[in-house]
Amino acid sequence: MATSHAQNVEVGESLFRQCSPCHAVGALAENKVGPALNGLDGRRSGTVFGFAYSEPIKNANIVWSDVTFKEYIQNPQAKIPGTKMFVPGVVDEKKIADLWAYLKQFGADGEKK
Repeated sequence: MATSHAQNVEVGESLFRQCSPCHAVGALAENKVGPALNGLDGRRSGTVFGFAYSEPIKNANIVWSDVTFKEYIQNPQAKIPGTKMFVPGVVDEKKIADLWAYLKQFGADGEKK
């Protein structure tokens, strides 16, 4: 049986600080080592303009959602072998839910929905 966790945007924002050396989000977000994460919810993998994605993520044909984000962030290399994302992953389901809550609030323009 799956466990449901209430999402906490403020905790997610705090957790995102660990991601910010490589990713940006918000109105002034630009691509860094990783792509900007504005408009992540519902976006197809490998489609941020101006970012040089690896072939595996461009070809993964993933639409980001709470489910696909969770699968990916737990072990990026297992979900998409050959991705440039080299972090060991986040396994704590509460942290994943909070991080997703923070990220999904940003539209493609970087403004909060």
